[in-house]
Amino acid sequence: MSVAAMSDTVRLVKRRQHHAAAWLAALAGALLVVLLLSIGVGAVSIAPDHAVAVLLQQAGLAPPVPFSEQEQVVLLTIRLPRAVLAVLVGAGLAACGATLQGLFHNPLADPALLGVSSGAALAAAAAIVFGGAVAAHVPAALLPHFLPLAAFGGGLLATCLVYTIASRGSATDVATMLLAGVAMNAVTMAGIGLLIFLSSDRELRDLNYWMLGSLGGVTWAKLMPVLPLILGALAGLLAFARPLNALLLGEAEAQHLGFRVERVKRGIIGLTTLATGAAVALTGVIGFVGLVVPHLVRLVIGPDNRALLPASMMLGAILLLVADLIARIVALPAEIPIGIVTSFIGTPVFLWLLSTRRHAGLR
Repeated sequence: MSVAAMSDTVRLVKRRQHHAAAWLAALAGALLVVLLLSIGVGAVSIAPDHAVAVLLQQAGLAPPVPFSEQEQVVLLTIRLPRAVLAVLVGAGLAACGATLQGLFHNPLADPALLGVSSGAALAAAAAIVFGGAVAAHVPAALLPHFLPLAAFGGGLLATCLVYTIASRGSATDVATMLLAGVAMNAVTMAGIGLLIFLSSDRELRDLNYWMLGSLGGVTWAKLMPVLPLILGALAGLLAFARPLNALLLGEAEAQHLGFRVERVKRGIIGLTTLATGAAVALTGVIGFVGLVVPHLVRLVIGPDNRALLPASMMLGAILLLVADLIARIVALPAEIPIGIVTSFIGTPVFLWLLSTRRHAGLR
């Protein structure tokens, strides 16, 4: 390669890095704005400066403006834990979708592909339908967390089964894992259908609401056990950015570059299972975030996972905050399940992405 060509390549790389950095900064600013809007809008309106004042007081700083006790209680006990959960779940689902798409070389991959979401949904449905009979044998301290624990365990079990089917010795066949995930989704949905048939009217309402996803009813007590799980999984997925970039060249090429491909596969699958299972355990099934968000980010920023993953996390958080805001205010005083909102947002975007996939390089 000539000196001129090398110089052009260096300039192109720097230009792409500056472009990605500008988008990351813009997404960070947008996330802050949407977060303030999310904690301020509702039945009790809280101005942005009042919201900031409450948060500053909690941090031990003098608030710049006065605020009412009602605003403080609503923000700290209702709005803030809900907004934090939306950020965590949106970031987690989007990051899982981005990493799975890179791992499988499949732009249609998302967290539901491995059976995590459907496995968690089946276990949660069983907990709702048979929970009354099982509750007598569950320690009192675990009763408030019975449904989330069941959902997390179901997602973990489904993924372990899919991974076992796809593993041969020390190697994991990606194509077999995709097919096993499809089969697992079919089996678990059949199980959910049976549980719906067996459920009472009250249980059916609970099942439908949980299956469509919701951020309602979250408290700090429910959020804190899940918080380190999702944050740890997100940090771990960010650490896989370079191996994922190498896998874009193919498994053999990544191996030659010094990456232990099978270890990378196991790590990514384990972390996506952890993040998705923990998210579904609290919110129910929320679709399209892990599928659509990485597509949009890849179109704008490119395939470099060092920028793609953090950008996907921020856009996923923004999308879920906006969806939750719509779910809360569009039918006041009632609340629409957030899964319906994300489907209404995600479906047309996904169809548009499919129509332009040739331009995006997503054949």
